[in-house]
Amino acid sequence: MNEVELDKLEKQAKESSAPSSLKLMINEFKADKIALISVILVVGFILFTIFGSFFINQNNLMSTNIMGYFAKPFTPGYILGGDAAGRSIAGQLIIGSRNSILIAIGLTLISSTFGVCYGLVSGYFGGITDLSMQRVYDFMMIIPAFMIIIEIVNIIPSYNAITLTLILSLFYWMGTSRLIRAQTLSESNKDYVLASKASGTSTLKIIFREIMPNLSSLIVVDTTLSFAENIGVETGLSYLGFGLPNGTPSLGTLIANANDADNITVYWWTWLFATIEVIILCLAISYIGAALRRTTNSTQHRSEK
Repeated sequence: MNEVELDKLEKQAKESSAPSSLKLMINEFKADKIALISVILVVGFILFTIFGSFFINQNNLMSTNIMGYFAKPFTPGYILGGDAAGRSIAGQLIIGSRNSILIAIGLTLISSTFGVCYGLVSGYFGGITDLSMQRVYDFMMIIPAFMIIIEIVNIIPSYNAITLTLILSLFYWMGTSRLIRAQTLSESNKDYVLASKASGTSTLKIIFREIMPNLSSLIVVDTTLSFAENIGVETGLSYLGFGLPNGTPSLGTLIANANDADNITVYWWTWLFATIEVIILCLAISYIGAALRRTTNSTQHRSEK
């Protein structure tokens, strides 16, 4: 057996002995029962709200029904009660959860994709390119994003969930960009990148086929935590009355029922269920993000303890 074959066998043995990222992730979630339950809870809830919303007519749901005026929970037709207009809280919770979650998913995908690309390009080229791109980043950071979003929403005569998602995406990519840039600056000076440059590999291939895969774990963790944050962004805007248009259910509009003193003490079901849902969702996603972070750090693996 020649030396080339020996080297190939040795490489195959190392690859087979080293656990894959997916296997490490599965083992980590098996070791952390809370994170595993959180995954099942979040995935199951998202599927339930999306498919459940297909069986609810939003126009009928949001129409006024004086016979259901502040119906108490478990009243026939009002399993979670009704609001001041006699609208089902359960129906609003399903439609509102779907709207809030889909906006958060869209916002996470758009902002994370742009932030990752922006950070990769800035960190890889460095020099004047990095300096110029970071001045844009600094300018975006000092802008009062929340106030500008509110003004844009007020100016636009008519908008929907897609429009709102695009507006939010303009302002929520900076954190991901700075994180990826810092790691790319470190990666771009490593031997495998320098060797690729010397061999004439194109810039795009180096950035997206060599550097980005080495940042995949970091990207997954950041995207997961951003998703939890983005649920809060849309909920907060809707709570203030600057999210989805009037008449469109949202978790924020349900929580806004707590602004009325009578609702807090007497008609607690109009806001409590939505509040509990947001808290549980954000906590569950945070546990998932923590487990993913431990997967990327060999010193923190619970599955090896």
